[in-house]
Amino acid sequence: MQENKKALVLLNMGGARNKNELKMFLTNMFNDKNIITVKSSLLRKMIAFFITTSRLNSAWKNYEEIGNESPINKLTEKLVKKANEKIEDFTTYQVMRYTPPFAKETIEQMKKDCIKEVLLLPLYPQYSTTTTKSSLEDFIDFAKDDFKIDLVETFYKNDSFNECIINEIISKSDNPSEYNLIFSAHGLPQKIVDAGDPYEKQMIEHVEILSKKLEQRGINFKSINLAYQSKVGPMKWLDPSLDEMLKNFKEQNVIIYPIAFIVDNSETDFELDIEYREIAHEIGIKDYKVCKCVNDSDEFIEAIKNIIK
Repeated sequence: MQENKKALVLLNMGGARNKNELKMFLTNMFNDKNIITVKSSLLRKMIAFFITTSRLNSAWKNYEEIGNESPINKLTEKLVKKANEKIEDFTTYQVMRYTPPFAKETIEQMKKDCIKEVLLLPLYPQYSTTTTKSSLEDFIDFAKDDFKIDLVETFYKNDSFNECIINEIISKSDNPSEYNLIFSAHGLPQKIVDAGDPYEKQMIEHVEILSKKLEQRGINFKSINLAYQSKVGPMKWLDPSLDEMLKNFKEQNVIIYPIAFIVDNSETDFELDIEYREIAHEIGIKDYKVCKCVNDSDEFIEAIKNIIK
């Protein structure tokens, strides 16, 4: 390996490959100070233990319905492999936040590979303290001062990336005017947004950018909407929730695009494709389609080249 090689490090949350890893995922996630924002780490630990033990079995049932593992791992491995074949001047690595491969191990490998410069690309198009900030802090903590580090903070405005999204949406229907398009984003507690998290603002802006692109291509959906999925617990979360949004489309057709995700995971494959599909069916929605994330597509590899240049 050439000494002057730079590293491109793809950061994401991770996902479970088995029940033990699901326990690890939940434990690590709810111990994250960016997720459970209480000051006391002891209290956070207790909360994490309580949530993990009470949720583990029901969460695992969801995984059983999608083949006993999150698709995120195999898809990310494919993405890394393709990036290493097609993106010059960089060696690509992946780091997951809550399940392996963790930052510590990847950083050790990068040192063995004589990496000196690192470009961090969090696979979250929009910035949130709960995702981007958490993943960046985690990597930088373990990296100490061992590398020269640059980062891509957001890329939801990138034209090549947005073309990937538009092409996937278009592929789902020959008659867009007969479908309502819903961009579904992972929800956030309102208090995190009120504390200054830019996620909601960027999400709204991203939907506007994509709506304009569709319009420029002469593609007119019956309606274009933004909704939030995955609400848990009693506190107020970002509105409108996806289940509330779906109620508007009884006896109509719906296409869902998972706008917060780059790689398919349990929230796209289980939540959107199974759980919300059942809700849509109960409401009386006629046709319910879920788009794939950009994943390891050649088109997204080209978009990465564009994002990092």
